[in-house]
Amino acid sequence: MKIGKFLLGIFIIIVFFIIFGNRGFTDYRMLKEKQAALGETNECIAAENDELKRKITLLKTDLRHVETVARRELGMVKQGDIVYQFID
Repeated sequence: MKIGKFLLGIFIIIVFFIIFGNRGFTDYRMLKEKQAALGETNECIAAENDELKRKITLLKTDLRHVETVARRELGMVKQGDIVYQFID
């Protein structure tokens, strides 16, 4: 009888450590959730990288796109354009 209670006690302690101990089931679940969140972040970053690669390709190959970007973002004008300035 004493050996049975002793083994039961040891079993309960082992199960406790498996579930709540360091590197136990709770840590496993937490790490799985963190892995899923990092996976989503990686997907977003990969999509952003693809978009940046597309923009780089356009800037390297399409002169009309370069002109559009220069006009819109840098405020450049080409020779012969008439510039209007509005004063508030």
